[in-house]
Amino acid sequence: MRALCDRFGVPLFLDACRFAENAYFIKQREPGQSERSITEIVREMASYADGMTMSAKKDPMANIGGWLALNDERLAERCKTMLILTGGFTTYGGLAGRDLEAIAQGLEEVVQEEYLRYRICSTAYLGDALADVGVPVVRPIGGHAVFIDARALLSHIEPLQYPGQALAVALYREGGIRSCEIGTIMFGRRPDGTEVPAAMDLVRLAIPRRTYTQSQLDYVVEVVGHVAEHASELRGYTITEEPAQLRHFTATFAEL
Repeated sequence: MRALCDRFGVPLFLDACRFAENAYFIKQREPGQSERSITEIVREMASYADGMTMSAKKDPMANIGGWLALNDERLAERCKTMLILTGGFTTYGGLAGRDLEAIAQGLEEVVQEEYLRYRICSTAYLGDALADVGVPVVRPIGGHAVFIDARALLSHIEPLQYPGQALAVALYREGGIRSCEIGTIMFGRRPDGTEVPAAMDLVRLAIPRRTYTQSQLDYVVEVVGHVAEHASELRGYTITEEPAQLRHFTATFAEL
């Protein structure tokens, strides 16, 4: 990808919020990488990029914040000026000192292989347990989340009636499980305003780091399994209000 960007003069930026989990999968799955440390793999990944964006609420294990990293000094200066105008000075960027310390500590801990092993295994535990009770999930199981195939589970609901949203609402109603639709709501609207089914309708069960016990994950399995048993009773949804962009964050719905 670096070579292709160089060929056409396009800068390469990484959305690096899952950089450590991705590095762990590289170490586990790619030939010739098993003897390298997570830090070495991360450094090589970053070396190919002109910059990166980071949500520190993901891999860095902070409760808020993030950053923009740049190799271009002139572009960095422009971004610093914009930051001062809109968010705060470059030494804090609108964040409290406590949050900056949390990000720094999180970066130290997230590249520890024993932590990543526990993290990945915990996610796989949830995914495998859901599959064992007959819930269709995307395989292989990833690092930060389990994705339920809502279109397969709720095959009686048309994609334009948002089976992912129907499942997400049902999980919250049944057991207080907060999930997210990744499907036609997020990806189904074209620039001209027309709507088409997305390639998939999924529900993401993203797992916070170092938060839940095994018994809590078992509770999630029980709730999802119960909802799956009554999947035929669920109904689709229609959008009653939506913004011009990023509707999956703030649109409102009505059950059909």
